[in-house]
Amino acid sequence: MNSSIRKLENLHIAFWLVKDTFWVLDFRILGVIMIFPTLFLAFYITYKFRKQVSELYHNLAVCFWILANTTWMIGEFYFGDTFRPYSTLFFITGLIIIAYYYLFIFRKVKLDSQD
Repeated sequence: MNSSIRKLENLHIAFWLVKDTFWVLDFRILGVIMIFPTLFLAFYITYKFRKQVSELYHNLAVCFWILANTTWMIGEFYFGDTFRPYSTLFFITGLIIIAYYYLFIFRKVKLDSQD
């Protein structure tokens, strides 16, 4: 399974780069189209790794990062960049998820493994 997931992760990165390239080039329709495969793969990868705590938290943070990035892009494309505060909420949520992992779960696992 790891090999197939790794390939999906690489494809996901490619989709994300294409989406962001369309964003910076102001190709609105293509940028919006690329939201769907990018988010789908992010959530699919998160689902596949749901039983591995470290992977789950990191992938959840990535999902929120892409949601933030996508919200920001749509706001710039169609709403005069007024969606940035909503984007910020997604970014902060991703930071909270990853901070929670490192402050509580990672530390506990690391301490337990030293015993």
